[in-house]
Amino acid sequence: MTLRQAQDRLIVGLTGGIGCGKSTVAHLFAEHGAGIIDTDAISHQLTQASGAAIPSIRAAFGNHYIGDNGALDRAKMRALVFSDAEARQRLEQLLHPRILEQTKVQLQQMRASPYVIVVVPLLLQSSEYRKLVERVLVVDCDEHIQIERVMMRSQMTEEEVLAIIASQTPRAERLQLADDVIRNEDGLDELAAQVAALHLKYGQNNN
Repeated sequence: MTLRQAQDRLIVGLTGGIGCGKSTVAHLFAEHGAGIIDTDAISHQLTQASGAAIPSIRAAFGNHYIGDNGALDRAKMRALVFSDAEARQRLEQLLHPRILEQTKVQLQQMRASPYVIVVVPLLLQSSEYRKLVERVLVVDCDEHIQIERVMMRSQMTEEEVLAIIASQTPRAERLQLADDVIRNEDGLDELAAQVAALHLKYGQNNN
């Protein structure tokens, strides 16, 4: 029996490119009572000061990538991994098993939730997460909107944002593999309406 079957309720994998609005959509689902597991939040916990992954990152990459506060220097690491595929793979090998383990722990803790949304930016690139979820929900928007949002939010250059987009599953492939799609281009009210409709659908599927 898989963990998904043991949960006896719907587990939805939420993904999308950077800047598409995954966190906003997850927050709207939470307002409807859904259980939310955010793998980016787990990653931040693992790489904060005294986080469980810090000793391994220090050993693999050196003190240069650890800030004065003892946490991962995310800006330096981001610059490295999006210019060096081997470094990105090494970091993923350190973090991804720990993130998956914590995801499974949190799933066990959410038995009372009507359904669970697992937010995984790299969902479609991970066979482990694909096995974990029953449906794939993609949050989508045009690439130029992604770029504008991320540049404004994170003070990145257009080149840095494009490098991240290039490292993610292509938009066309995301849409092809999606069971459900939310378009995030027309404001919060429209976004909330799409979430509300899927909330009803996911609740009905929770038999």
